[in-house]
Amino acid sequence: MEIHLNDQSTPVASKSTYQRVDQYGFERSEEHESNEHLTLTVLTRRSKKWSKLLQGTGNVEKTMKVKRYVRKGVPCEHRAQMWMAASGAHDQMGRNPGHYHSLLNAQHDPEVEDAVRADIHRTFPDNTQFRDSSHPCLQKALFNVLLAYGHHNKDVGYCQGMNFVAGYLLIITKDEEKSFWLMDALLGKILPDYYTRNMLGLQMDQEVLGELIRLKVPNVWKVLNQHNVMWTLVVSRWFICLYIDILPVETVLRIWDCLFYEGSKILFRVALTLIHHHQNLISQAQSLPEICELFKQITHGVFVEDCHSFMQKIFMEPGGLSMATISKLREVCRNRIITAKKI
Repeated sequence: MEIHLNDQSTPVASKSTYQRVDQYGFERSEEHESNEHLTLTVLTRRSKKWSKLLQGTGNVEKTMKVKRYVRKGVPCEHRAQMWMAASGAHDQMGRNPGHYHSLLNAQHDPEVEDAVRADIHRTFPDNTQFRDSSHPCLQKALFNVLLAYGHHNKDVGYCQGMNFVAGYLLIITKDEEKSFWLMDALLGKILPDYYTRNMLGLQMDQEVLGELIRLKVPNVWKVLNQHNVMWTLVVSRWFICLYIDILPVETVLRIWDCLFYEGSKILFRVALTLIHHHQNLISQAQSLPEICELFKQITHGVFVEDCHSFMQKIFMEPGGLSMATISKLREVCRNRIITAKKI
């Protein structure tokens, strides 16, 4: 699947409107500054708690207290350590010393190498850390991580979309080896079969979202059904890009905090919140193009820019959303997809 970030479907500010660069290297206009300041203030207050919680170790307990901390947001200075610990990437790196560097020195598949090389310059053109003129420039690190992973997991190799995931990991960790092992945790354990050639995991989760919408937001499900809108048409970029360039960077990182700690159910919670909040607007759509345009619009604006408020709304749903429910729906959707392919 070919993924185009910052394409014509996503509003991007012109260079003349750029006023500043955020802490991650992304250029942002003045309108984002107040929300970012509020977000950083909220996260800074929790920094001491996180320092005490982590205490320089590679372990994070799975407790209600820690889950509450994660959902309120991990301060940027502790984010890499928490992701590594919660995902199991820290343990994997410790059990496989030298593995990453041996992959860099291996004989690589020329097709994978060419595909990776072609996407390097397309990755985050609005980020100062990925420009040729930057010192250091993250492009070389990005190339190394993707090439090493392609050799490490030959069932996946390289798929467009992975470059943006690896890019975000490098922005946070500033470390190739840690980014590699976080990629391994994401693609091998948290989101299996998202980036394989048949993308069965991705197809399955899009179908699962459709089932959840049918149960929880039936008026939206009805209008999409009436206009024969496939879920892959409106949410595929949400899932394969893990909301990168779909939602503001700080909001995406808050989502990833939960992704590494709680697993993939956060992807469904985000989608349900976006759709539920805008259900009246979507329900009034009169055509397939109008529905597609609305699904682009609902990922922009104040609702998603205030990441603290947005994350609070995600977890306000009565009854929650359990992995047991998702697992059952996945099995149903997986069988449906496989049966359809046999016909």
